[in-house]
Amino acid sequence: MNTIRITRFGFALGGASSVMYVGCVVVMLAVPRDAAIRFFNSIMHGWDVEPLMRWDMPWWEAIIGVIEVFILGWLFGAVVAALYNLGSKPKGAA
Repeated sequence: MNTIRITRFGFALGGASSVMYVGCVVVMLAVPRDAAIRFFNSIMHGWDVEPLMRWDMPWWEAIIGVIEVFILGWLFGAVVAALYNLGSKPKGAA
């Protein structure tokens, strides 16, 4: 059975998560406040996210957020790949 390279899958998931984070930042910068709230409320199945949203975030906090999301995505991807590899060992293999 095939295995997944842990570091590559971690980078793939971390990169994809970072792109999603940057996408959220772009939406918040590009559309009016009411439209952004409606957009994110629809993603969250109708939960009101307005009290959670910050509109005065400095650019350097957004950069730190991208880095943090990448790290968390990489760690999650590495765990998924490691668990997949554990479960994909053929019977009889140690």
